[in-house]
Amino acid sequence: MDENIIKIDSVRFYWSKKSSFKIFVPNFEINKGEKVLLLGESGSGKTTLLSLICGFLNPLSGSISINGSTINKLSSKTKDEHRADNIGIIFQQFNLLPYANVIDNIVLPLYFSKVRSANVTNQRESALNLCKQLRLPDDIDQYKASSLSVGQQQRVAVARALIGSPSLVIADEPTSSLDTDAQQIFLDLMFEQISNNKSTLLMVSHDRSLAERFDRLIDINEVLTRED
Repeated sequence: MDENIIKIDSVRFYWSKKSSFKIFVPNFEINKGEKVLLLGESGSGKTTLLSLICGFLNPLSGSISINGSTINKLSSKTKDEHRADNIGIIFQQFNLLPYANVIDNIVLPLYFSKVRSANVTNQRESALNLCKQLRLPDDIDQYKASSLSVGQQQRVAVARALIGSPSLVIADEPTSSLDTDAQQIFLDLMFEQISNNKSTLLMVSHDRSLAERFDRLIDINEVLTRED
């Protein structure tokens, strides 16, 4: 049984032959159940690496395997389905639908994934349960996403990523706009839910002080090299 949920081998990527941004990832692996912090400064290639892992970008060469499937060999449609089934994404800007209510935002991934939808008996009840566990207000279902505070939007984004129990959760700088106390509260809640779901977590940040919360710290410079 393959214990890797992410396995990258000899991947090269650049936007064009004349591009000044060219990267090579010789080998990168994350085991199932791990909580990994990927550390790097702005412009170091973190978001590009996440986009390759999620299948938003295609490598020019090499292979990217997510939960046993080599995603860069899949058709666009199958790749989209695989992402929806296997990956819950917490975007840096949250990407909530501003005029949709909280529940509609949370259950959105279930409309794109039969696998995750099958894990949920009652969508509204599951969404409300996640809201409760993430300590959102009892009447949160009555609000549109645009009316929430930044902290509340972050927790709604976590609920959306976790609903339907995806095997992998990817978080792109989710604590960047929070002060230290709020960061710790947010991470406590996120880790609790990820553990409940038995999901793997790959989180990107530039903040080394978060490292002690994770099973493993990886510096982006150990993962990829920039090529001329």
